[in-house]
Formats: sequence, structure tokens, C-alpha cells
Amino acid sequence: MLSSDVIKYVAVPVSLAVALGLIRKWRSRNWAKCTSNTCLRGKTFLITGATSGIGLETARALVKRKARVIFACRDIDKAKKVVAEIRTECDGGELIPMQLDLASFTSIEKFVDVVKAGFYKIDVLINNAGVAIPLQLDQKTKEGFEIHLGVNHLGHFYLTNLLIDLLKKAAPSRIVIVTSTLHEKAKLDFDNLYVEDQIEKAKLGKRYRHNPGYCNSKLMNLYHARALAAKYRNSGIDVYACCPGFCYTNLFRDVVQWYHYVILAPVAFWYMKTAKQGAETVLHCATDYRLEGHTGKMYRNCTEYRSTYRFSKGEENKLWEVSEALVKARRPI
Repeated sequence: MLSSDVIKYVAVPVSLAVALGLIRKWRSRNWAKCTSNTCLRGKTFLITGATSGIGLETARALVKRKARVIFACRDIDKAKKVVAEIRTECDGGELIPMQLDLASFTSIEKFVDVVKAGFYKIDVLINNAGVAIPLQLDQKTKEGFEIHLGVNHLGHFYLTNLLIDLLKKAAPSRIVIVTSTLHEKAKLDFDNLYVEDQIEKAKLGKRYRHNPGYCNSKLMNLYHARALAAKYRNSGIDVYACCPGFCYTNLFRDVVQWYHYVILAPVAFWYMKTAKQGAETVLHCATDYRLEGHTGKMYRNCTEYRSTYRFSKGEENKLWEVSEALVKARRPI
């Protein structure tokens, strides 16, 4: 027989754990879910960064809906492993792993050549992949661009432009660009587009609450979506930007230290979604038929989101022009 003291010491933490679990479950009920369950057989979806986090959960949900999914990933071996795992879970669509390094224009061009040789059309392009690297590491792409600018924006900018013909053939088709509400913290300076000033300060020990390179790239993503929507408004291609919300993924693995988990535990418990929960808004933008024609909008929690950023058409046009020039030059200018 257990003593009353032992029972008390066991019962208290167990009760607390159950209570916290119920609170977490109640909280998660406020997070919207994609209500579209349409069969996607015959539809081809291309997702960048589909081997982990939100991209993986988006791909898994699409496969369950019988879609053909191209896993465009930097690590092809990891992509093949993920595809094999999903095949054991889902008796659904077709899964195709393909190698794509968004930090290399050459890799993007080779990838698009293979896609065009194997597919007549792309129904939905989901630009999901992204990096968040500490500024003091001063990482660059193969062409020498600052890593956030190069991967999060220019890589997807170039990829999208090269795939437009396949999207037109699938019309009505969609482009879904994963951004973040952190774009509201951004400030584009075309004289310091590579955030060189901030990188130098970071190397000297300055700490930024919000990584300027990452925030700027998320604003560029949103401007890219808005510019694409305007450019292809009457082509049958709809463009949506979306923010998955505060999610537990490995995106910030190079930034987060062990003590951050302790400090942020209460915040994470209340606000942080799982990758699967974060993927719901991406799925909403990629599959919900009710969004057709509402091009150029941003969504969060499966509803339209009104950004506090003061967008400028002049800034939008200049970013497009600069991006085109950088891709053409294939080097920082």
C-alpha cells in the first residue's frame, strides 16, 4: 500500500500535467483548420523545403488528398527517406523527390529543366523553404548574395519566373508564398540591401531582437506575392501570401540556445503551434476553392490578414527591378 504522502506527491504533478494538457488543447481549438477536403487527384503540387516542418506537413496533407507532390529539397537523400516514410503512412497520391538548392542559380536552372521535361503543368507552386541564420555568421549563397536575400527571396523569385509557363498551362493555378508577420519589422534600404551594416555590428557583438536579414526577406516575399498578383491577374494564376504563425520547427535551429527554451517556455506553451497546425493556413491557400479570384491577399490562421506595414507601389516595383537585375547579373551589384 502506498502511503498518503506518496500518493499526494504523485497526484499533484499528474493533476498539473493533465490540467496543462487540457488548457493547451482548449487554446489550440482557437487555431483555424483548413476545411477543404477536395480530392486532388490529377493535380500537381510543387513544394520547396518539404522534408521538415511546415513543408513536410503540407506535403503529407496533400498526399492524403491524392495529389501528386514534388518534393523540391536541397538534401535529396533526406527527401527520399521522407517520401518512403510517407508512403508507408498514406495510400494516396504520387510522391516525387527532386534535388533543388535555392542558394544556387545553377541548381535552380537544372531543377526547372528536369521539371519541364517530366511535367506538362504545375497546378500549385508553394514557395515554403527558408533560412534564418545569425547575422554574425555572414553566410552567402553560391553567387555571393547575403543568405536571407539569396535563398528566401531571390531563389524563389528566379524559380517562380522559370515555372510561370507551367503554371499558365494549369490555369486556374496558384502560387502560395510563405512569409511571416515579421515582415512588419522590416525596413528595406536599397543602398544596404545585403544588410552589411547590421552584419558588421553583429560581428562586433550587437544583438538583434529580430534578425534584419530574415525580416527583410519576409517583406520581400510579400512584395513578390503582390507584384506577381498584379502581373498575372488575368492569366488564371492566383497568388497568395500566408503566415503559418509561431510554430515549433527547426527554422531557427542556428539561433536558439538551450536557455531560450527555459525563458520562452510559457510563451511557447500558449502561442506556439505544431508544424502540422501551422501548415493549415498553407493548405487553405493551396486548396480552398473559395479563394479563387482573390489574388494578392495575405492569410493567417486561415483568414485574410491585414498587415500594419505601409506598402509602397514604388518600393514594390523597385524591388522587382533590382531582383531581376541581380538574377541576370548572377552576382551582387
